[in-house]
Parts: sequence; C-alpha cells; structure tokens
Amino acid sequence: MSELRVRSLAAIAWAAIGWAAPGRAADPAIRPTIENERIIATDVNGVQPSARHDFVSVSLTHPGAAAFGHQGEPPGSAGERSVVIELKDRTVEPLVNPTSYPLAFPRAGAKKLLENERVVVWRYAWHAGQATPMHFHDKDAIVVFEGDGAIESTTSAGERKVNTVKFGDISFNPRGRIHTEILASGDVRAVITELK
Repeated sequence: MSELRVRSLAAIAWAAIGWAAPGRAADPAIRPTIENERIIATDVNGVQPSARHDFVSVSLTHPGAAAFGHQGEPPGSAGERSVVIELKDRTVEPLVNPTSYPLAFPRAGAKKLLENERVVVWRYAWHAGQATPMHFHDKDAIVVFEGDGAIESTTSAGERKVNTVKFGDISFNPRGRIHTEILASGDVRAVITELK
C-alpha cells in the first residue's frame, strides 16, 4: 500500500473517532498557532478553556480592540473570532537602542490600546506613500493583521523585502530589527503587541 494511501486512511480513521491527528487541535475553532519560548498565539472562535498564562486577546470581530487577561481566565468571547496571545513566564529586557534612530513605538499614527508590566499594545495602519521613519525595535513583537495587502520593509543597509499579509495573519517579530516600512499595496492595519 502506498504511503499516501496509508496517510489518507489514518486521517479518515482519526476523523471518524473524533480525534485530531497528532500535532493538530481537536477543536475546529482553534486555528494554527505560533509558539516559541515567549508566547503561544492562537486564532480562536468563541470562549476558550481557561488560559495557562496571562494573555492578550486581540479581537478580529471588532478590529482595533484588545484586552489583557490573567492566567485561569477564559480568553475569547462567545460568537467572536480573536487571536489569543498567551505570555509565557520567560521575559527578556528590551534592548538598549545602539542607533540614532527612534524606537519603533510610539510613532505618528499609532494608537496605544493598553499597557501594563508585561506588554504594550498598539494599533497602526500603513498608508500609501507614507513610509515610517527608519526605526529600531527594542522589544519582541506579535503582529495581528487586520487587512489584506503588502508592506515593503527596507533595512538601514538598503535590503528590501515585501511581505504579503491577509486579515488574521499572525507574525512574531524578534527585537533588534532596524528598518522602515511602507504600504506596497492593499489596506493593511494591525494590532502590535510589544513584549516587555
């Protein structure tokens, strides 16, 4: 029997007994996550089981809304889609800015949604023809995109990269980056959670 046929039969068997295949969530309301030593970011629908860590919940049903919750509380809201960013216990100090460039945030056009001892959460929209100043990211950041399009990023060394994003995409961006950004196409907004 071919390997493909064996995999297909295994997937059908898993589905028939109501279990998820290894490495997959059993609940169809839970979408793929980003997980590393600092966070677990999950795209969810509805109220979820109690969180294992403090968390930031970014609403995709009500763009531009974010809330902070504590370990043991259930993240998410009934009938709503959100990205839940669980904050693991590993913290790192923000980097000292070794450049003459400003920090990534605050910046013109950015709205601070919340701040506490763990995070600073911002909402930002990129606009055609309006590049951000060259800036330094002193903190790790999780970006939840609220629009479809492309953002062109240019480093201080002149290296360019175009990132295509869609509504609901999640990105973990490590600290230490220096770049400027400009909207290349579409309508891109995001909620950006900086980790302290």
